[in-house]
Amino acid sequence: MSKYYPGIVLRVYPGSLAEELELVPGDKILEINGQKLRDIIDLSFAMADEEIDMLVEHKDGEQEMISFEKDIDEELGVEFQSAVFDGIRNCANHCYFCFVDMIAPHMRQSLSIKDDDYRLSFLYGNFVTMTNMGPNDFKRIKQFHLSPLFVSVQCMNPQLRAEMLRCPGAARIAEQLDNLEAAGADYHTQVVLCAGLNDGKELERTIREIVARRPHALSLAIVPVGITKYRTDPFPLHQFDAEGAARVIDEVEKWQKKIQAEEGRTFIYLGDEFYFLAGRPVPPTEFYDGFPQLDNGIGLTRSFINDWQQEAEETETVSAYATPVHLDVVTGTAVAPVMRELAEKAEQQVKNLHVRIVPVENLHFGTTVNVSGLLTAHDIMEKLQGLEGPRDGILIPEPALRSGEDIFLDDVSLEEVRAEFPQSRIEPVQTGKDYYRALTDWLHYQKRRAGETAYMWQSNAGYTKNIQY
Repeated sequence: MSKYYPGIVLRVYPGSLAEELELVPGDKILEINGQKLRDIIDLSFAMADEEIDMLVEHKDGEQEMISFEKDIDEELGVEFQSAVFDGIRNCANHCYFCFVDMIAPHMRQSLSIKDDDYRLSFLYGNFVTMTNMGPNDFKRIKQFHLSPLFVSVQCMNPQLRAEMLRCPGAARIAEQLDNLEAAGADYHTQVVLCAGLNDGKELERTIREIVARRPHALSLAIVPVGITKYRTDPFPLHQFDAEGAARVIDEVEKWQKKIQAEEGRTFIYLGDEFYFLAGRPVPPTEFYDGFPQLDNGIGLTRSFINDWQQEAEETETVSAYATPVHLDVVTGTAVAPVMRELAEKAEQQVKNLHVRIVPVENLHFGTTVNVSGLLTAHDIMEKLQGLEGPRDGILIPEPALRSGEDIFLDDVSLEEVRAEFPQSRIEPVQTGKDYYRALTDWLHYQKRRAGETAYMWQSNAGYTKNIQY
C-alpha cells in the first residue's frame, strides 16, 4: 500500500482535538505514525496510540508533520468527505432487482452509486453481496474485528443466486459466509423477496440454512422488491399483492414462532410493507428484539408509534390552541393510515387542532414506490397546490431530504419549497416524538437539522433504508 489515499476533512468539530491542532476543512490527512490510510478504519486504529505523528497536506499543497500527544481514547473530531479514502468499492453485479438501476435519469449523482463495500457494511450497515471479496478482505476483517457485517443473501440456492445477481461468483454464498465466520465476524442478513422467484420453497430453504448458522447469523430481514417506472431490465419482476403478502407473513410466522420457542427471540423479520399490503397491523415491540435492523426499514412503523407514545406519556400537559390550527401532513401512501390514526388521537387531545393527512403518490418513480423517503419536492408541491382550505403549517417527512442537507431527491431545496407556500410554515418530521410535538405544540415546534452527518451512501437495497413516514 505505497500510494497515498488522503482523508479530506469536511468538517472540524468545535472544541475537538482537530480544532486545537488548527485543522480546517480541505486539509488532507496523508498518514499517521508512518502508516498510510485507506479509510477511517485505518485512521481509527492508528489514532489509538497516545503519541501521534500526523502528516497533513494543506490546501496550498504544503505538507506538514504535526506531532502531538493525546489520551488513548481521545478522538480527532473531524468529519471526512468520504469514509473510504481509496474510493468506494463498486458493485459489479447486475441484479434483477437492483433499485439503483431503476433511478430516474438526471437525478443526483450520489443516487447512482452502486456500492458493494464491506467497510461501509461495517461502518454504516450497508448490505453487501460479498461477490467482490477475496482472502485479503477476510484477513482484514479478522485483523480489525470488523463485526457485525450486513449481507445481502437473497437466496441460498447457489444457481438461483448466481442468476438473480447475474454473477457466477454469487453461487459461492455458503462459502463466503463460512469465510466470514472463520474471520470471527457475525452478520445480519437480508432477502429482497421477488414474487415467483425466490419466495415459496426457495425462501423456505434460505430461512432454514440461515437459521442453522446461528449464532454467527444475528438476524434475517425479508423485504419486498421495489420497482419504479424507470426499470428497463428485461427480466420480468413481480411485486406482491395483498394475497401474496399475506401468504409470506403466514409462512414466515411459522418459523418465527419456532425460533421464539427455542430461544425467546424472533430472529426473522418482515418489512413493514408486507403488513401494509396484507392489511394487517405491524407486530408489537417485543417482536423486534430491540430493532436490530431498524436502518433497513424493519420495524420502523412500530418504532415510530413507540416514540409517539413515549412522548405522549412524558408530556404532562398539552394546551388547547387559542385559535384553530390547520396542519397538512405529507406522507407516503403506505403509512398514511398510521399517520391518520395518530393524528386523530392528537385532535382528541388538543382543542382547535385540525390535521389533514396528505398521502402523496410517487409520480416521479411510479406509484408502486410508496415510502415517504423517496418522495420528490415536485410531487409534494403539486399535491399540496391542488388542495383547498385553510392551512397554517405543513409537515414533511425528513427522510425525503438528503442527509446533512435540506435538499430533496430531485435537487429542489427545502427553502424553494417554502417559497412556494409563503403563508404556511413548513417543518420536517423524523420521529414519532417529532410528530407528536409538531401536532400538539405547533406554535413552538421547529426541527433543527444542523450537525447531522453529511455521509450519504446508496446501496442496491436503498429503498429499504428509507423511513416509512
